Amino acid sequence: QLQLVESGGGLVQPGGSLRLSCQASGFTLNSYAIGWFRQAPGKEREGVSCIDMSGSRTNYLDSVKGRFTLSRDNAKKTVYLQMNSLTPEDTAVYYCAANRYYCSRLESDYDGWGQGTQVTVSS
Repeated sequence: QLQLVESGGGLVQPGGSLRLSCQASGFTLNSYAIGWFRQAPGKEREGVSCIDMSGSRTNYLDSVKGRFTLSRDNAKKTVYLQMNSLTPEDTAVYYCAANRYYCSRLESDYDGWGQGTQVTVSS
């Protein structure tokens, strides 16, 4: 059974950093692309970043390019989202999701989701 568990969220001041982790279990992580999405209060969920199966290709939402870095350690069955220079606009619940074949912006293309981790950027 595909399971994903996010961790690493919390409260951080503007300009600060956080590293989110997505721990996979119940499936072979290196056979899946992993996407990160976020949902801010009162807004629709949006795709933030995605990494392909091998980790050789990543993509990012324009507003996080240059600040967020996505990586994966298939041996540890974990995907990491390093977030730097955080702003209040990054406040949201962050979710990771697994896609059996490729990165996609469509939530319906993903086979499983984590429960989310809250990121709050505030002074």
